[in-house]
Amino acid sequence: MSSEDLDLIIVGGGPAGMMAGLLFARAGCRVQVLEKHADFFHDFRGDTVHPSTMEILHQLGMLERFLQCRHHKLHKAQFRLAGRLWTIGDLSRLATVAPFAAIMPQWDFLDFLRREAEAFPGFGMAMNSRVESYIEEDGKVVGVRLSDGRALRAALTLAADGRHSFVRNTLPLQSLGVPIDVFWFNVPKTEPGGDALRGSVERERVLVMIDRKDHWQCALLISKGSAEELKAGGIEPIKKAILTTAPELDLSALEKVEDLALLSVTLDRLTHWWKPGLLAIGDAAHAMSPIGGIGINLAIQDAVAAANGLAAPLARGRPVDRLLNQVQQRRLLPTRLVQFAQKLAQDKIFAPVLQPGEPILEVPLAVRLIDRLPLLQDFPAHFVGLGVRRERVRSPAAPIAA
Repeated sequence: MSSEDLDLIIVGGGPAGMMAGLLFARAGCRVQVLEKHADFFHDFRGDTVHPSTMEILHQLGMLERFLQCRHHKLHKAQFRLAGRLWTIGDLSRLATVAPFAAIMPQWDFLDFLRREAEAFPGFGMAMNSRVESYIEEDGKVVGVRLSDGRALRAALTLAADGRHSFVRNTLPLQSLGVPIDVFWFNVPKTEPGGDALRGSVERERVLVMIDRKDHWQCALLISKGSAEELKAGGIEPIKKAILTTAPELDLSALEKVEDLALLSVTLDRLTHWWKPGLLAIGDAAHAMSPIGGIGINLAIQDAVAAANGLAAPLARGRPVDRLLNQVQQRRLLPTRLVQFAQKLAQDKIFAPVLQPGEPILEVPLAVRLIDRLPLLQDFPAHFVGLGVRRERVRSPAAPIAA
C-alpha cells in the first residue's frame, strides 16, 4: 500500500465504500479502500438489495453475475393487523430490470463488489486497516493516519465508514430524533415462507420477519431506551410477547437475552457533507432508520453520484474540491425525503402503537384501500424499491490494459 500514486482513499468497506471503489477504479483512478475489520462477516447488517441497486449493476453489465450469487427474492410487503394479512406494496409491478428485492447476506454482496472491482488495475483494498485520524494541511484533508502509525495521502478522501464515522466529530450534525430501537434475532423456519416481507402489528409490539430462505431474520421494535429494562426481565417475557404477535414462530433458539442484538436506531444527517479534500457519503453523511430497509440503497446511490461528478476529473489529476458541494446538493433531496418519510412513520405509526392501550381492532382506511387496489401498492413499492432521484452510471469506463 503506497500513498505516492493514490487519487482516492476510501475509509470504510461497506456498500457505499465498495461501490465507490469499483466506480472510481473503473474510471481510471488509483483507489485504496481501508476496512477496519478482518472480513465482511458481520450479522444483522442490511441484507436487502433493492431494484434501484440492481439497476446500477445492470448498467455496469454485472447484474447477471450478481444474480448467480445465492439470494432470495421478495416481491411484496405484507403485515398482519386486526387478525388479517394486508398487502401494502408490490415490487413485481415496477417497470425495472429486476422488479424484486434480492435478500443476500451483506458479506456476499460486498465480496461480489470486491471481485468486480479487482478487475480494474487501480483498485486496492486493505482489511484490518483502522483509520485513526485525517491528515490536514492548511485546512485541507490530504490523507489519513492508520492505527499502526502509517500515513496515506491522496487527492481526495471519502468517508464511507458508517454512522459511527469520526467524520461526524468534525462536521456539523443534525439529529431528527428517534422514538424506537430494534432487537434483531434469527429463528428457524417451520413453514415454506414465501416471496413477501412480513410484519405483525399488535398493541405494544411490532415484529418484522425477513425470509432468509432457511430461517427468519426478525426485528422486534421497542420503545427507545427500553432495551435494558426488557433484558433485565429475562428472555421468557420477551419470547411470550413475540409469540402473541407471531405465534407461528419457533423461538426455541432464543435461550438468553444475549441472543438478541440491539440496534440503537438513529436518524440524522450532516448539514455539511464535505470540507476541502474530504467528502462523506452513505451512513457517514446520513444515518437512516431501518424502516423500509433503504439505507444500503441510498448509500449506493451516493457512491454513484460521487463517481459521476468526481471520477473523471480526479483520474485526470484535476482538483475536485469545488465539485464536492455539487454531490451533496444532488443527494440532499432524496435524503431529506426518505428521512422525512421514516420520521413520519416512526412518530405517527410505530411510536403510538408501542404505547400501552386497547387492542388494535380498527384498520386505517388507507391500509384497506392499498390492500384492495393493486395500483395504490405501486406508490410505496416505487418509493422503497426505486427511491427518489435514482442515479444512473455516468462515470467513464477507462480502458483496461491487457
